[in-house]
Amino acid sequence: MSMPRLQVGSGPETIRVLKAALVDGVLPDTYVSAGSLVHMEAVSGGLTTGPDDDSPLPVAASPVTPAGLAGLLAEHAYVYRLKTRKGDGGNPEVFEEEVTPPREILSSVLAAKTWPNVPPLRGIIGAPVLRRDGTLLQRPGYDPTTGLYLASKVALPPVPDEPTAEQVQEARTFLLGRFLRDFPWASAADRANYVALLATPILRHFTRSLTPFALIDATMPSSGKTILTAGPGMLYGQRIMPWAYSDEELRKSITAVLAEQVGVVIWDNLAEGTVIDSAVLAQLVTTGVWSDRQLGASRNIATVNDRLWMATGNNLQVGGDMASRTVRVHLDPNMPRPELRDQSGFGIPHLDQWITDPANQLTVLWHLLVLVLDWTRNKAPRVTGVSMRQFTPWAQALGGFLAHHGIDGFLTNAADVREIDEDETRWRAFLTTWHDRHGGRAMTAAELRKDAEPMHLGSDVHDPWDGQFITTHAGRLPNPLQLGRLLTGQAGRWRGNHVIRAGKHERGNRAVFWVEKHDAQTR
Repeated sequence: MSMPRLQVGSGPETIRVLKAALVDGVLPDTYVSAGSLVHMEAVSGGLTTGPDDDSPLPVAASPVTPAGLAGLLAEHAYVYRLKTRKGDGGNPEVFEEEVTPPREILSSVLAAKTWPNVPPLRGIIGAPVLRRDGTLLQRPGYDPTTGLYLASKVALPPVPDEPTAEQVQEARTFLLGRFLRDFPWASAADRANYVALLATPILRHFTRSLTPFALIDATMPSSGKTILTAGPGMLYGQRIMPWAYSDEELRKSITAVLAEQVGVVIWDNLAEGTVIDSAVLAQLVTTGVWSDRQLGASRNIATVNDRLWMATGNNLQVGGDMASRTVRVHLDPNMPRPELRDQSGFGIPHLDQWITDPANQLTVLWHLLVLVLDWTRNKAPRVTGVSMRQFTPWAQALGGFLAHHGIDGFLTNAADVREIDEDETRWRAFLTTWHDRHGGRAMTAAELRKDAEPMHLGSDVHDPWDGQFITTHAGRLPNPLQLGRLLTGQAGRWRGNHVIRAGKHERGNRAVFWVEKHDAQTR
């Protein structure tokens, strides 16, 4: 097939010709994203060797730069200008000369922010997703309805819109009776929560909801945490990152990874007992668009937050606002050496290696999609008795999906998440001890702080609060000013059956604080 012919001339004429050609689609696989042109291209060298390795998608949307535009035009169009030369007999002769327009011309063409008729790219996905009308986007390439580009991690045969009863039963048997059978789930809730997380990237566009943070932890190493994250990670594309122990570094890593084409981001193998308490992370999972300063530049960028965010480790804790934003999957092998378990009777022996085979990933994804389409064929029933703050639409949809397939226990371990809420635990112990020592007596912050002073009994030092007095983030006792600010910030917030109340001192403008205790049934 012959290439389109683009005749250029002066600088202004060349700009007009090239701009019109781009709008008319002269370059294949070119789209507009946030006002700029991007070009889809295959990514070389993206090999995956294990479940704890990065697993990028096979394509990327590269911004079209002047140098990139020159290369694309050379590949997909014949750009020329007319020139004259002396012909036979000295008569002028017109001929065509193929040219590469100057860099400044190409820069002027790309400076535009408005690209009518160029299809918008709203994201790249690594596996089929459910459109908002309930149909399945499963044909690889660009989907005009959603603006998504499907770059499948595995070559998936067409999934029937209406799976048969036999296919549905086979899918349930495989996923629950083989693939997930031998994990040491601490409870039914942990298995149900995991199935919900596994299906979340498929249903995100259909549910139009935010997705909570996923915490996969265990009592012992070698319990299967990394295999569980590899499930969604290898199906949808994953990026493994080290945990950042400061909010500033965490913010930078989030901004950087949102520029990559992956569906799942995993902070893997956090140090045992790590407390996940980050205002940045709490903001991330409750916002649909992430805004931050572009790394190495002075301008801000805004990126759609369309990822599944996960962390793994042993005996992890959450703090601050993360408890109400986290779905927990907990494994408990209840044995000293989980890696020595006899796998001869497992549904899938050596699952950590099995899941790295693209053919096996296809099997998992196929059965999962069958269950999703069976749910939508039955009008995608939701559950109404589930509430999870900003994530209630997600919880009701995924709860309905699980209930439709008879998978019980979804989110019933929410109390367990509160138990590993390090912030909640510290404040509950502090208020309980405070009330035990002083009842409901009003005290200033200075009086309360003085009560926490260690008592010297001979050569011994006695802590009257037995280590339960609230501390700063550095682990030190606060001074009266710091304590007053901490108590003011907690006034009215229940911690178990206790709550801090605040008022004014009868003499002067000093604040006073006291603890009220109520039985659970009276609240």
